[in-house]
Order: sequence, then C-alpha cells, then structure tokens
Amino acid sequence: MDVKESDILGKNINNHWYYKSKAKAVSCILNSIRYTKILDVGAGSAFFSRYLLNSPDATEAWCVDIGYDKDGDELLNDGKILHFRRDVGQLNVDLVLMMDVLEHVDDDVGLLKLYIDKVPIGTKFLISVPAFQFMWSSHDIFLEHRRRYCLSQIENTAHQAGLKILSSNYYFGLVFPIAFVTRMIEKLHKPHEAKSQLKKHNVIVNEILAAVCNLEIPIQKINRMGGLAIFCLTEKINN
Repeated sequence: MDVKESDILGKNINNHWYYKSKAKAVSCILNSIRYTKILDVGAGSAFFSRYLLNSPDATEAWCVDIGYDKDGDELLNDGKILHFRRDVGQLNVDLVLMMDVLEHVDDDVGLLKLYIDKVPIGTKFLISVPAFQFMWSSHDIFLEHRRRYCLSQIENTAHQAGLKILSSNYYFGLVFPIAFVTRMIEKLHKPHEAKSQLKKHNVIVNEILAAVCNLEIPIQKINRMGGLAIFCLTEKINN
C-alpha cells in the first residue's frame, strides 16, 4: 500500500471504508488458501499484513519497502512477528502480497520476476492494481503511478513473469459510477493537478460506503466487468 495514503489517514486507516472493505475482500479471496508466512512487497504501514495475521495459521510477515528508514521487528500481542526490511533475500513463504505496487514501476514484469525468484514453487501471489487507464486522475499523479490496468493487462503481466493465474476480478464496482463521474468532471477543470482523493469521511458516510462495498465481496470473484481495483491471485509453478 502507498505510504502517502497511510500518512493522510493515520490511525483512521483501520476504519476507513476503502481499506476496511479492501481488507475483507482480500481475506475472502484467500479463504481457501492456507498460509503461515507472508512476504508483503511495498508494505508501507503493513496494514494488509496485520490484517492477514489474524488468520490462526499465520505466524509472521516480512514487510519490504524502500521507504523504511531502517530495518526492525515488531512483536504483536499474540506473539506473531512483523519484520520490516528495506530488502530481502531468499525467503520460505507461502504468500506474497503486492498491494498497489506494480503501477508504481516502469518494469512491472521485472519487479514480479525479482520476487518470484526469492520464494519457493507453490507460493501464491496476490496482486492488487488500480483499474482502467481512462480513470486516470490527479490521485494517480499524486501517488506517482505509471499506469492503470484492465484485467487482460494484469493477467498478461503475470503470465510474462511466469505465474499461473488462479483467479482475477474487479472490485469496488458498486462505487465505480460515482468515481467515474467525479473523475470526468475533474478532467474538465484540473486535468494535470496532483492531489489525493482519499478523504476522512464522517462516520455515517464512511459506514454507508463500507456497507455498499461489502455487498460485493461474496460475488466479487465473478466480476470481470468493472471496478476501481483489480485483484489477481496467482501461483509460482516453476523455477
């Protein structure tokens, strides 16, 4: 996840509709997969690793981000461990998270291959990226994105890197029309401004948006039509 976004939300990130809903969607996608050790690439505040460590089988997460000032470890209350690193070597993990990472680099296939080479065969990769280039906005400029994706593009990226596609889908489809109208209006007035669209909402608005997004979660895996984000679950099948 992007450090800029976690800086905006601060302690409110755990209750913000976007991240709360996205974490639940991630958990649903992974509900049939057993994982004990996680590698979280571009982890930022480690929001998703912390969430997934609530799984009874999960024991530790390696959180990698070049934005960290130094390496360190955090022991959670239940005895599970977060390792914060600027870089890692070979790791014996079951699950690699790349949550909103690939859109930040010029060579997305190259970055995937870099981490594929660090983990064992059979390791699952869960990738999240922003959807649709026509939804490009000031928010993408603010976050220093290189691109947005459609399903076929992220699937092709994963294939080129050597991963097997297990599932892929759009998410945030129910709030997509609101975002589309907002961004089209913005393009007419401030097409090149760098500005975050992530906001702290009042409790009522926040809970309504969270409830709307949660309605999608049980059926998200069949959504190949559209949304604000894409999830792609893959697996390393060979060296």
